Amino acid sequence: MSHAMTHAEREAFLTDIHVGVIGVTYAERSLAVPIWYSYEPGGDVVVLTDPDSTKGRALEETRWYSLCAQDENPPYKYVTVEGPVTAIEPSTEDMARAMAHRYLGPEFGDLYLESTAGGPENRAYRMTPARWFTVDYGKDFGG
Repeated sequence: MSHAMTHAEREAFLTDIHVGVIGVTYAERSLAVPIWYSYEPGGDVVVLTDPDSTKGRALEETRWYSLCAQDENPPYKYVTVEGPVTAIEPSTEDMARAMAHRYLGPEFGDLYLESTAGGPENRAYRMTPARWFTVDYGKDFGG
């Protein structure tokens, strides 16, 4: 039995709220760290980070990343996408608010934004998925 998700299943899963793990290989090193992301079906994966951070420097250098989103509850599922960075743009206040609200809700998202005000200027790194890797072990149980 195949554990691969259908196109619709993988799009829906990646759209759901998961803390992703971004993977970037650069300067003969590999980096895999948790990150918030956004995704709309058929669109780009977007992550926000400081261009002077390790993640940001790696993204600026390689212009390619992978992102894995998973459900840690049985039966396990994950979606991994990888592809080129198709755009790098300044992160706007609206982008930051949308991301904070996505992960923390409006009340705590606004508190998070207040607590990080005046920090580094983030950039948005847009990635167009070129490859998808998916598993849904729930398919073993008819799910």
